[in-house]
Amino acid sequence: MPKVKIPPVLRAQTGGESIVEVEGEDVGAVLRGLADAHPGVGGQLFDESGDLNRYVNVYLNDEDVRLLGGLGTAVGGDDTVVILPAMAGGGPTA
Repeated sequence: MPKVKIPPVLRAQTGGESIVEVEGEDVGAVLRGLADAHPGVGGQLFDESGDLNRYVNVYLNDEDVRLLGGLGTAVGGDDTVVILPAMAGGGPTA
């Protein structure tokens, strides 16, 4: 079963788990399965239309899914999906 690595910012919604196993044939199905199992995650991952939020980066085995097949990228049982929320901000301005 594919594994999803959960970033620290989302672990409260997964009961503190850093890795969650989720069934799915493609990246989108895996992420939706994660959101179904842990409802607090869905609003962080997807926008109102069901698309991946633009500030969420997703990797499949260290490859950016945007460079593969997007959410339709096939996932195998030994694959790992990594969620990386984009970080913003910086130092103080002078």
